[in-house]
Amino acid sequence: MPPLGVSKSSRRGRQYEHIKESEEESGASTSRAQEIAARTVNKERARSGESETSSRVSSRGPSASRRGGKRSGRPGPRGRTREQLYEEARRLGVEGRSKMNKSQLQRVLDALKR
Repeated sequence: MPPLGVSKSSRRGRQYEHIKESEEESGASTSRAQEIAARTVNKERARSGESETSSRVSSRGPSASRRGGKRSGRPGPRGRTREQLYEEARRLGVEGRSKMNKSQLQRVLDALKR
């Protein structure tokens, strides 16, 4: 059931159902999927001015759809993990990879792609 103020047949209602189904398919429980979908729809409504009230946090910063997939809560550069970079370097036969840190691995792999 979509959040209050959102009819099931509206654009936001369809967005809610889509997000909820997607979360359930990825393994979230029904209640967790409903919570994630409701929070996302409410944030999008606040950002676009559709809701009567909205907090400052809801109306600023990147939208929920733009934040998706980000490795949030981690300091430093984003992107692939060191382990992912190491595995690619191993597949490509880079020598000395075990002694390299993440930025060194990234540099070597970028150079090989050119």
